[in-house]
Amino acid sequence: MTGKTELTPDPTVIGDVSSPPFVRLPEPSTLFTGRAARLRQLAELSPLKSFLVFVAALTDAQGLVELELPPAQAPDPDAINRAREFGMPLIDRHKAASDGGLERIFDRLFAEVAQIEMPQDAATALAKTANAGRPERLAMVDAIFTGALPPDAIAEHIYVWAGLQLHFSHLASVLDPKTARPVADGLCPICGSLPSASMVVGWPGARFCACSLCNSMWHYVRIKCTCCGSTKGIGYKEVEGGDGVVKAETCDECQSWTKIIYQQKSSGAEPIADDVGSLGIDLLMRAQPYHRGGFSPLLAGL
Repeated sequence: MTGKTELTPDPTVIGDVSSPPFVRLPEPSTLFTGRAARLRQLAELSPLKSFLVFVAALTDAQGLVELELPPAQAPDPDAINRAREFGMPLIDRHKAASDGGLERIFDRLFAEVAQIEMPQDAATALAKTANAGRPERLAMVDAIFTGALPPDAIAEHIYVWAGLQLHFSHLASVLDPKTARPVADGLCPICGSLPSASMVVGWPGARFCACSLCNSMWHYVRIKCTCCGSTKGIGYKEVEGGDGVVKAETCDECQSWTKIIYQQKSSGAEPIADDVGSLGIDLLMRAQPYHRGGFSPLLAGL
């Protein structure tokens, strides 16, 4: 494990793009197929192979439903201007969740997922979610928005989260990235959700936080806590003998930790796939005096 470090220049980015874009919006047409491929690649050498293969199949189902969705409507310019004026995310999550289109996405996705081979517990949870009424589903949506899943219903919430990812990625994909502005440390400027992880990407050689809901990515300077914004007491820990692709970034100011993924060390790295594929980091951090920040529903029950 490595120790703490103070804010210092990062020599690995010398010569890279000096002004990376603030946000990179999702491309739903390729997002889910690419993620599924990465999950299957990680599964080949993982003790969690069966789980990763199941998540890949769930991701495939998301991709199939995405192909059927009608084009997303352009956002209301007045709503965008209000969000910018008051420092709010560009998408109002609760308003978007009340859209009737989300219910259709849920129904179509749950029907597609029902064709996947899965353990009985997962199938039971899917049936419960598919048969849930609108109030029950909205209650699960609210739990996902807060980033706190009830321990006895994690599987049900993961299916709802998968539908929300489809919906919000679709909405985010048609925004103008130039209209996005920072809202707060640890919050997506597009939809206001928590990040799943951060990633040092290969395309501009800088760090971006990855939204756990709309799959947007936003630029975030290195050696800075993604939860509280502190630049003091930042440390990095990794599994002994690991390849260095995924590390835990710790913060002594707020006592949180989040994963940081180095795409430069593995060109196929992907925020959600490599988060769920690096359970060893989560097991390592159980013995540390930090709580996990961000939001990672796929690992909530592990």
